[in-house]
Amino acid sequence: MPAISADPIALPRLPQSQGQERSVISVTTAPTGLEGEGFPVRRAFAGVAQSLLDPFVHMDQMGEVEYQPGEPKGTPWHPHRGFETVTYMIDGTFQHQDSNGGGGLITNGDTQWMTAGAGILHIERPPEPLIASGGLFHGIQLWVNLPSRLKWSPPRYQDIRGGQVRLLGSSDGASLVRLIAGELAGQEGPGVTHTPIVMVHATITPGSTLVLPWRRDFNALAYVLAGSGVAGGAHPVRTGQLAVFGDGEGLRLAADSQQESRHPALEVLVLGGQPIREPVAWYGPFVMNTEEELRQAFADYRAGRLGQIPAAHLELGTPLAP
Repeated sequence: MPAISADPIALPRLPQSQGQERSVISVTTAPTGLEGEGFPVRRAFAGVAQSLLDPFVHMDQMGEVEYQPGEPKGTPWHPHRGFETVTYMIDGTFQHQDSNGGGGLITNGDTQWMTAGAGILHIERPPEPLIASGGLFHGIQLWVNLPSRLKWSPPRYQDIRGGQVRLLGSSDGASLVRLIAGELAGQEGPGVTHTPIVMVHATITPGSTLVLPWRRDFNALAYVLAGSGVAGGAHPVRTGQLAVFGDGEGLRLAADSQQESRHPALEVLVLGGQPIREPVAWYGPFVMNTEEELRQAFADYRAGRLGQIPAAHLELGTPLAP
């Protein structure tokens, strides 16, 4: 798992949380499925009430899979409206293009942040060299909702290189914290978000404990990318499981003393955000507030009002059928 790394002892240290630690409300196991042209995913939020996820809507762990030559797959051109997509690449390479001119390659530790807003078309695929050679593929795609007043924002695209991520050490210097977006104890991640959130990838060494200070007005979710440990001091968690935390000001995550040989540490994606508390009408690629807005989104897509595929990329695929 070569997402950007460093020695946490040499990094700025996070303070230990002084407030009430959050207890764990639930632990769920992500079911597996296929996405796009057939790449394997774990549906990280399956079985969790939307009220506990808010402002997040959906998250897939893409892979971890070792592709043989010719096997890597992506998605065809497809539309989005009403939210932001965040693609965080841990291993491997992914290529993004959209109808607004955004795009590029992301690889180990990079993030692509696309605000669909009023509407956009995009495509995500492994580049041709990776398709030819095969190789390791592992990443996350997260959907962050937008409040009604921002659902009609102009689309935008952010390319966040792994080297831009804010690297921090835990208070004891035993864990590495990668702050991708948001603010944590006065430190700022590079991602610019419409909806206030925090996105962290933490590596917790075997036998050590990480306590993250956390805003009381944010929700808190911890998804295990690899390894095993304990969330909230009492709830065992392992690869592919999501812990949902209750109220408080600190998140406790501990790594088991023994980890699997392939992943020698506990790898956790920690998310939190300010709940929007608005109705969610979600169908396919659109996340709106009402059924009428969903119908309008499909009508606008069919009419070509969500953008056009750039001529230079028509050979990469075709839009989804309406």
